[in-house]
Amino acid sequence: MTKPEECPVFLANVSFEPGCRNNWHIHRAKSGGGQILICTCGEGWYQEEGKPALSLTPGTVIVIPANVKHWHGAKQDSWFSHIALEVPREETSNEWLEAVDDAAYRALG
Repeated sequence: MTKPEECPVFLANVSFEPGCRNNWHIHRAKSGGGQILICTCGEGWYQEEGKPALSLTPGTVIVIPANVKHWHGAKQDSWFSHIALEVPREETSNEWLEAVDDAAYRALG
């Protein structure tokens, strides 16, 4: 939705087909940073390491602090879309980690 070289706030419209989710990952930042998800369509999941998964529906807003391990994606039987907003930051990188365990994902419902 925006180009990083043209705007200090990066926005992306992200869609997941049913059952699709990203790997565990961390948005690293020396200061500032993190991500905000604005759920727009369908149903999905968001989970931080060590915490229960949260159900996502249109209108849900998730604020993800920098340096927090998490994943997000569609529920097994629903398409899902969100707008991802990268919080302005200093010295950032994304660290992509292991896949979400299939059995743990299926157990979410």
